[in-house]
Amino acid sequence: MYYLLSIVIGYLFGSIHGSQLVGKYKKIDIKNAGVKNAGASNTTILLGWKYGIFVALIDIFKATLSIILLLFILNEYGITGDTQTLLVYINALFVIIGHNYSIAMKFSGGKGTASLVGALLAIDWKIAVIGIGILLILTFATDYLVIGVLFMYISFLVTTYYFFGIEPAVIVILLSVLSIMKHMENYKRIIAKEEKKLSSFFQKDAK
Repeated sequence: MYYLLSIVIGYLFGSIHGSQLVGKYKKIDIKNAGVKNAGASNTTILLGWKYGIFVALIDIFKATLSIILLLFILNEYGITGDTQTLLVYINALFVIIGHNYSIAMKFSGGKGTASLVGALLAIDWKIAVIGIGILLILTFATDYLVIGVLFMYISFLVTTYYFFGIEPAVIVILLSVLSIMKHMENYKRIIAKEEKKLSSFFQKDAK
């Protein structure tokens, strides 16, 4: 029952899309414009960094709130320890599945980066600090968000295995595979020197 509850809560929270809300307000289909991704980075490209930040905050904290709600329920019923940890990781997985394959967007959504950040914040502050720190450092160092994201997932895998063991680490491997699949076009554009750089995200508002 608790595994099903973790999955359902995660998927429902994940299916809430900041870009969909902004898209309806601005009367633009963000998913099918720009680089054709329903996430904060594409929102920034299309509408500027203010709307991008708004979308990112929704996509981040829906994951945080999903895990907090699950933890509240599990603690109420005395589910703790390794079982609780595994349920939290399952919830994080389905938040991102819900974000990437949202029922509200005909099973097509974003790439899950912001939601992973929100999940890290709720899972463990040490894992969050390391993962988000690596995301920021590598993104600014390379000027490519996708590079920072890749190494955030790698750090998440390593720190999860170190702190919580093999079962949660397997879930992170699944998350990493989902991310790589979703970002494959970005990797191809980097090789072709066509990928949008981080610095270009802010030029729209600066002009």
